[in-house]
Amino acid sequence: MSKLVRILSIDGGGIRGVLPGQIIVALEKKLQTKSNNPNARIADYFDMIAGTSTGGILTCLYLCPDENNPGRPQFSAQEAVDLYLENGKDIFVDDIRHKLFSLGGLTDEKYSVESLEKLLKKYFKEKKLSQLLRPCIIPSYNIFTRAAHFFTQHDAKEKPSYDYLISDVARATSAAPTYFEPARAHSFSGVSYPLVDGGVFANNPALCAYAEARQQFKRENGSKNVTAMDMFIVSIGTGSKKRSYDYEKAKGWGSLGWIQPVLDIMMSGATDTIDFQLKQIFDAIDRSDNYIRINPELGEAVPEMDNASSENMQALKEAGIVAAEKKDEKLEKIADFLVNSSGYK
Repeated sequence: MSKLVRILSIDGGGIRGVLPGQIIVALEKKLQTKSNNPNARIADYFDMIAGTSTGGILTCLYLCPDENNPGRPQFSAQEAVDLYLENGKDIFVDDIRHKLFSLGGLTDEKYSVESLEKLLKKYFKEKKLSQLLRPCIIPSYNIFTRAAHFFTQHDAKEKPSYDYLISDVARATSAAPTYFEPARAHSFSGVSYPLVDGGVFANNPALCAYAEARQQFKRENGSKNVTAMDMFIVSIGTGSKKRSYDYEKAKGWGSLGWIQPVLDIMMSGATDTIDFQLKQIFDAIDRSDNYIRINPELGEAVPEMDNASSENMQALKEAGIVAAEKKDEKLEKIADFLVNSSGYK
């Protein structure tokens, strides 16, 4: 089997990160079974991982090194999804004082970032982006320069100006406008950047990963051109249920009424467009099997990215498990390929 760049991409979606998290739990179990290695991890089988917002946090968790064994991942796929299942209520905490102060999110961000920042520090401590175990690309957006800002492990290993605390990376990529205040990420060269959630332009980061892989693996392989022919991409979404907007209501909305709908529409529209573009890229070269997209149904869970109620968390967990069962054939195919292939070098 020829060597392909193996890429995992994970969408943004707030608390709905439970969905891809559960699917990846099922994939990791298959990898352990097929490799006869109970300690096998997602990081062992992908050459690059991309993630936006909640997907960016998951990316950092899968690639985070164990402080006692730096060459191995610290967290299993189950431990990664447990960040949400066990701490969701703390991330999206229903603080009455903050709600009153912000008028329910109209005059200030909907949630305080204090709990999220403490949680990220607890998981990642003082570890750096450059210490992640594999190349990665995690999008955010610079609100001062009005430009995309990408966190990349492979560049961080080369220059301090590209290196950050992992906790800062996770905080920046998940700084969803109206939900959390913008992040201030500090590079190890001493420069700070005002950043918001990468979902404002790349909620589905799979095409970003495709573009980055072409450059990164070309550099690693003696300038050999790397194209879609050389890639195997697994892209996982955070739920396919979309909120419908009634024309009669929408035509009367002003700027205030459009705040939440426009964010939702932009993110879901961009996500679907990236899926379409990648399908076209791989279909055009007769390699449709090398691009696999799994976007689970939400089941009884609600689409709001901040609903961390006990009932919704359970519904998300169950929807993720059901999605993994429904997509078992695809996951089998993915696991077979990954176990029988080797890293692209």
